[in-house]
Amino acid sequence: MLWKLLMRSQPCRLCTCRKMLSAPKYRPFLVCFTYTTNSQSNKENKRTVEKFHKFSVDIRKIRRYKGWVLLEDETYVEEIANILQQLGADETAVASILELCPEAIVCSPTAVNTQRELWQSVCKNQEELVKLIEQFPESFFNVKDQKNQKLNIQFFQELGLRNVVISRFLTTASSIFHNPVEKNKQMIRVLQENYLNLGGSEANMKVWLLKLLSQNPFILLNSSAAIKETLEFLQEQGFTNFEILQLLSKLKGFLFQLGPRSIQNSISFSKNAFKCTDHDLKQLVLKCPALLYYPVSVLEERIQGLLKEGISIAQIRETPMVLELTPQIVQYRIRKLNSLGYKIKDGHLANLNGTKKEFEANFGKIQTKKGRPLFNPVAPLHVDE
Repeated sequence: MLWKLLMRSQPCRLCTCRKMLSAPKYRPFLVCFTYTTNSQSNKENKRTVEKFHKFSVDIRKIRRYKGWVLLEDETYVEEIANILQQLGADETAVASILELCPEAIVCSPTAVNTQRELWQSVCKNQEELVKLIEQFPESFFNVKDQKNQKLNIQFFQELGLRNVVISRFLTTASSIFHNPVEKNKQMIRVLQENYLNLGGSEANMKVWLLKLLSQNPFILLNSSAAIKETLEFLQEQGFTNFEILQLLSKLKGFLFQLGPRSIQNSISFSKNAFKCTDHDLKQLVLKCPALLYYPVSVLEERIQGLLKEGISIAQIRETPMVLELTPQIVQYRIRKLNSLGYKIKDGHLANLNGTKKEFEANFGKIQTKKGRPLFNPVAPLHVDE
């Protein structure tokens, strides 16, 4: 869940800066290629519209969301569609890609072919590659910094990351490939040094590092100064090196993306909400590192939501991981448990907690236990005559 939240918060950089609907007079500056625009004309490029029709693209969608594309003088509809077809994309896939990312047609076909080669170096199955492009067309047509992209792909492969993981990075964390490769290498060295300084072993370092990157590639966008500041702050709060390593693993490295002020605010709020000592709060944080990650507004909303359901502060302290659930999920799960006669406010929150899969498994066990007869009706009764 933390990964999804962060992923949504990352800026998506395209090969073109998309035209803002609220300010149609501004043209995007496309740094990946050179093109000319007739600022005097607001008429659509008829050739572009005809080519789109040829490939069954819904022009209405483009006019509604990215109409500026239709005003460009120089476009490459046919060339881009041909590249996609060469990869194995059928007519439906080509139309879908161009509808989702019509700015692709103003990218240089040469640059797009280079991008195809880069993506093929980590995703050799053409069918899978087409699916990735169809799902994440904006990432694929982000053809800036291709030299950096190539060097970073090679670096990640040398580091030991599997191609399937690098493919995921290309689609959902494409910004890390636009870093100069030396910056990414430097961040890797910083992470390795801090891991060892916190008491991690040389033998386990590679496994730890690869797992951390797989869970949160955005960690590479941090600065070494920010990482140092966060670690020093946690040490000042009384966390041991071993405990900090635990927090890093549980928070998947997102801890480095929090500033000391944000962490301090969350700590102060939690300490006051749970009426506990510094030592007790530290134990709560180790059980539920999300207490550090979530801002005060989120923590307050979730605690209030639990209290409204009749759950006590004492129960939350006993099972703080329940704060990882949104109020909507809490309400849904409580209703399901209530349908079986299980009163969550009178019991332990463990049955409310966990992932969706874990909750459904626990719910199934409670349901089975609830419906189990006191005796086996088909078993023979041994009665003394």
